[in-house]
Amino acid sequence: MCEAHNHDAAEPADESGAHDHGTHDHGTAAGAHDHDVAVVDSETAECLVMRGNYVDKAEAEAAGLVREHEGTKYYLCCAACGPLFDADPTKYAAAA
Repeated sequence: MCEAHNHDAAEPADESGAHDHGTHDHGTAAGAHDHDVAVVDSETAECLVMRGNYVDKAEAEAAGLVREHEGTKYYLCCAACGPLFDADPTKYAAAA
């Protein structure tokens, strides 16, 4: 799991066990991302490994967080997603 997602267990969770992304900072280092992006457009994409995480395509390209599978580019939110995608690209591409 990428450091940006290695949340402290003491962080408050809602009834589903999820935590509130609005109460903490994911950092600004390479690989960090913004959970507030609500639209996939020509400049953003959803990470297929960690669904719900949106990335800026140009930043992902610069950080090497892009994979190509069967002629389609897939943008990843952090370095930890690369090996997961690489292990089973068909699984993640099918979810697109």
